[in-house]
Amino acid sequence: MKGGFDLRALLSERGGERYELHARYLNPQLPRMLHTIGFDKVYERAEGAHFWDADGVDHLDMLAGFGVMGLGRHHPVVRKALHDVLDAGLADLTRFDCQPLPGLLAEKLLTHSPHLDRVFFGNSGTEAVETALKFARYATGRPRVLYCHHAFHGLTTGSLSVNGEQGFREGFDPLLPDTAIALGDLDALERELRRGDVAAFVVEPIQGKGVHEAPPGFLRGAQELLRRHGALLVADEVQTGLGRTGDFYAYQHEEGVEPDLVCVAKALSGGYVPVGATLGKDWIFKKVYSSMDRVLVHSASFGSNAQAMAAGLAVLSVMEDEDTVAHARRIGDLLSGRLKELVPRYELLHEIRGRGLMIGIEFGRPSSLGLRGRWTMLQAARKGLFAQMVVVPLLQRHRILTQVSGDHLEVIKLIPPLIIDEADVDRFVTAFTAVMDDAHGGGGLMWDFGRTLVKQAVAQR
Repeated sequence: MKGGFDLRALLSERGGERYELHARYLNPQLPRMLHTIGFDKVYERAEGAHFWDADGVDHLDMLAGFGVMGLGRHHPVVRKALHDVLDAGLADLTRFDCQPLPGLLAEKLLTHSPHLDRVFFGNSGTEAVETALKFARYATGRPRVLYCHHAFHGLTTGSLSVNGEQGFREGFDPLLPDTAIALGDLDALERELRRGDVAAFVVEPIQGKGVHEAPPGFLRGAQELLRRHGALLVADEVQTGLGRTGDFYAYQHEEGVEPDLVCVAKALSGGYVPVGATLGKDWIFKKVYSSMDRVLVHSASFGSNAQAMAAGLAVLSVMEDEDTVAHARRIGDLLSGRLKELVPRYELLHEIRGRGLMIGIEFGRPSSLGLRGRWTMLQAARKGLFAQMVVVPLLQRHRILTQVSGDHLEVIKLIPPLIIDEADVDRFVTAFTAVMDDAHGGGGLMWDFGRTLVKQAVAQR
């Protein structure tokens, strides 16, 4: 046969052009940023919580693709499920039948959410939030949605309206009529609810930006206020759900909390096929889909596709068979505990917080004169540079991929695959200790890199 498409040959021939292709045809700032901080690696393959570069050198993943790789990369059960669904040759996405896989995945998801009744499947976390916003506004007949300062719920227009970070919102106004309150401020929530126009309050039980957990009693108190005022509680579990925090959902850490709508995505994909889900109460779905005339009033062209449904079913099966939630809780406690032991040792290290395998490492102003001067220099140029100074040597010297938890934050967020083990914890803590030793030594390559970051930050003003 002449011609034909050969993926392996294409990657072999053109794979070396990856950064040039991206700079020419996609987001031009991404390769520029990666080159600047030395993250312009060439990764060739991956498995579990590890990937290997072009030289065959192993790297530890403490980022999990922003939480997508909950089971790590290329889990054999998920791979087999996708091969099986492709080999089955199903009559997928006819749009005018009911295939079994969406119903089976909804049934399985709802077993972990016994107070919820129905599911809408979309393609991403932001789409799951968009669905919740639409359903809440229609079901209540009210226009306004409340959210928290520093929240992140996605970047499409509706979810951007409940994004608590101004940097993401700038230039995209006008957005939906929504209002931000401080995480934990029940008085502010009640003040807004008294106006009578609030459809819902959307909240991350643990905020991804900065890894800030809702204070004890806040979610339950918010739920009581919302019910009293006829508004809905929406839990955004896109990053925190499916075992990330040591329970299936993060809101389950607080007894008696039963959201009206729950958004999940990321790890449900198995790292392969994009999928998002909005779970909700029966009366909300029946109000939105109130007649045959409204049967397609909210839908998604690729929603409920067979590959995504198969991936989701395989993920949940693995989580049950391997007791992933309990493992995440145990390993998360181990990692947090090891890191907390370092806080008294390093004056630049201020706090370790989070739950399960969602951990924030916060740095702060040191007390000693020499370190304080260097810290002040970085802060004057741009807040967040010290955290970046830690992330870079973790990758370049110790082959561990992490991320700064948000712009202008001195916080590193750890959201590794939920399958990491004790050896991975040892590797991270050993590497992090070495980086902290270097930072507190007052000189060397780390502070040289810091001066480079300062020059770049000043030049961009």
